[in-house]
Amino acid sequence: MRQMSTILSFDTPGRGFTDITAAMVGWLEASGIRDGLITLLCRHTSASLLIQENAAREVRTDLAAWLDRLAPEGDHYVHDDEGPDDMPAHLRATLTGVNLQVPVIAGRLALGTWQGIYLAEHRRSAHRRQVAVHLIGE
Repeated sequence: MRQMSTILSFDTPGRGFTDITAAMVGWLEASGIRDGLITLLCRHTSASLLIQENAAREVRTDLAAWLDRLAPEGDHYVHDDEGPDDMPAHLRATLTGVNLQVPVIAGRLALGTWQGIYLAEHRRSAHRRQVAVHLIGE
């Protein structure tokens, strides 16, 4: 059994979903591990990770609109240290989660046909985000 880990950085353009699937596939291929489990952790409290539809962009548009309705910006939050999008970003990260696990089978992520791995940026402005990655397998 072998293990590997790293921290990958991604630039986000602001609120939205950045597809990081290709980066995960590249890192996995370079590892040489064929079967195992990859774990991802977003190292931030106002961004998150999710596996979602990778073909129809409208899915991500609708998801963003849904999150806006669940955690709208406004002056009704006590925590607003970094502006009106601060607390809603924390709530959205709570709803979507900061970690993922994906099986690795025959050297490939065991994602479904229409699934991709996304880094969700919940703040309005661009950020450089870190994702810790751990892979265990053979």
